Amino acid sequence: METKDVVNKMSTQEVANRWLEMCNQGQFIECVNELYADNIISKEMPGTPDDHVTGKQNVIEKSNKWLDSVQEFHGGEISEPVIAQNHFTCKMSFDISFKESGRQLMEEVCVFEVNDGKIINEQFFYSI
Repeated sequence: METKDVVNKMSTQEVANRWLEMCNQGQFIECVNELYADNIISKEMPGTPDDHVTGKQNVIEKSNKWLDSVQEFHGGEISEPVIAQNHFTCKMSFDISFKESGRQLMEEVCVFEVNDGKIINEQFFYSI
């Protein structure tokens, strides 16, 4: 008789901590692969490219497109996550040189929703 491993789903705090750890290590695509649900919904500010994307593969493609637009990361910081039941939020700030538009200082608030140990929604708020 085979025994099935019991899969313990991560709590919102555990997902948030792992998300922060992976982002701080520059493991953005690996983070999506590990922590995001297959049917993830990702929202940017309305009117920006890829402002509403659904599905893990589409989020990976959106992330790769953004990463490919970066010439150099000069620095950045991500705040510790704040947890509210099945949501967490962080502030991200970056000093980045883009291939097309040069060096910029960016700040955004990120809000994530977790269900069954996976991120099912993400939304980014920033000035455009």
